[in-house]
Amino acid sequence: MNFLADPEYLETKVLRAADENEMCATSENGIPAAAASDRTEWPGLIVIAGPTATGKSRQALLLAQRLGSPLLNADSRQVYREFDIGTAKPTPAEQALWPHELIDIVDPCHTYTVAEFQQAAQARIAEAHRQGQTPILVGGTGLYIQSVTAGLGIPAVPPQPQLRTQLETWPPEIRYAWLQQLDPVAAQRIHPHDAVRTLRALEIVYATGKPASSLRQAHPPHYPILILGLSCPMPRLEQRIARRTAEMMERGWIEEVKTLRERYGPHLPLLNTLGYAEIGAYLEGQIREAELQPLIVRRTRQFAKRQMTWFRAMLGIQKGHAHGTLSPRGQCTALWLDCEAEDLPEQIWKQVKAWMAAPTTLETTPAAAEHQLFDP
Repeated sequence: MNFLADPEYLETKVLRAADENEMCATSENGIPAAAASDRTEWPGLIVIAGPTATGKSRQALLLAQRLGSPLLNADSRQVYREFDIGTAKPTPAEQALWPHELIDIVDPCHTYTVAEFQQAAQARIAEAHRQGQTPILVGGTGLYIQSVTAGLGIPAVPPQPQLRTQLETWPPEIRYAWLQQLDPVAAQRIHPHDAVRTLRALEIVYATGKPASSLRQAHPPHYPILILGLSCPMPRLEQRIARRTAEMMERGWIEEVKTLRERYGPHLPLLNTLGYAEIGAYLEGQIREAELQPLIVRRTRQFAKRQMTWFRAMLGIQKGHAHGTLSPRGQCTALWLDCEAEDLPEQIWKQVKAWMAAPTTLETTPAAAEHQLFDP
């Protein structure tokens, strides 16, 4: 699986309110007092999601500073130590502005599973709630986010290298046929050409003796969730990707890859992920220097398109409207915002205030906002 983080150079200017008269008084932990008093099931969870290069990290930091909230990473490569520039991990200077959690928590040789992330994130969210805080989850790894917001049931089965090696000796069509026999429910959800998910489903069956589909019952969280999706039209997003890639190169991305290859060898799985794989090919003489940066930009753009497909499906937002999805135990409200809007921090703050002040008990049908929002 390829992963990509989404950094922007951190803007540290103080946020201004669109209307100072509407500024809320705050309690000791930064939660607007008026909003908190209106909400009987406070606190909840705020998620800032979307494709790469949309400035999620910057906006999440600004919001965390304003709310006094814990800031939790939901990027699957930023959990690894030493993979810094290519994952667009917040720099030490940026982290000094506000604590960033769930980054640099495992060594590159360790395979960090979605189940491990889910457990760590849920534990930290529960701790924040006990302290009366509303944590912010930010990142572009859709499955990480969905594991928390939907309470996905994820089998805690670590990778089985020996089993995978044995399975990979068989053609993909044979492996998929086995999956159809062993776990027909999972096979219906997995495309016949998706070799990665097919292998994982078979791995779970052989490791547990049970179909993966039978172990994936979701347990949605009981607290309310606000998901803010950041995006912009693809031509503009490609420009942002190109600028960021150039900045990464200037910061020493190639040197970072050289160091990691010397330390861990060229076959480390993380070195086969987006950007790192292309630089590795360049270092081995397979790609010319003039081809390297355009290739990374092109493949990052393709990845961003896949991210958008995932988030559109996950957030369920159509025609630029806010959308509320209710479950028996909680409510999830999601909407898109234009990542290049000049007043984006104020737009985010306005939506957060409205969400905090909204009643926790809503109608039993999805609700759409009356005002138009950005439609990616």
